Amino acid sequence: MMFVTPGYAQESAPATGGAPNDAAHGDAHTEVAADGHGSAGFPPFDPTYFPSQLLWLAITFGLFYIFLKRVVLPRIGGILEVRRDRIAQDLDQAARLKEEADAAVAAYQQELAEAKARANQIGQAARDSAKTEAETERKRIEADLEKKLSDAEARIATIRDGAMRDIGSIATDTATAIVQELLGSSDKTAVAAAVKSAQK
Repeated sequence: MMFVTPGYAQESAPATGGAPNDAAHGDAHTEVAADGHGSAGFPPFDPTYFPSQLLWLAITFGLFYIFLKRVVLPRIGGILEVRRDRIAQDLDQAARLKEEADAAVAAYQQELAEAKARANQIGQAARDSAKTEAETERKRIEADLEKKLSDAEARIATIRDGAMRDIGSIATDTATAIVQELLGSSDKTAVAAAVKSAQK
């Protein structure tokens, strides 16, 4: 037993004498027990037991240190290693996802630029086509107008020539009638020649 008091040691010692000495031994034992209990006090604070307490403290600390080194620290190290690997994997995955996102953004921007270029080309082609069609339509309309104008001028010339012929005939008849009334006789051929020379 680690903590043993002097009183308990005296109490457990066997008696060597006979019965007449029992009373004397009993008194001595009582005095020693009283003296021992009175001087020792609380055993952990008794300087007599400091070496054994320090020994058990060193043993307990050593066992605790071995337990920490062999059991607790490896488990903590394993947990930290697993977490470090997981964090590294998460960082690698985040970097890979970032690269994929950057590549997707670059592809989207390139497709957008190509779509804008195609839209500009289509718009320019549509403008060119509309311009060509408008030019063709304008030329067709101008040709139609020129043809109609030529036809109108030809009809006007025909009508004018017919009117001039009619005017000459009417003027000849009128002049012949006037000369007939004034002179009583008239030369229609001469009157027609006179009218024709007057028209010129």
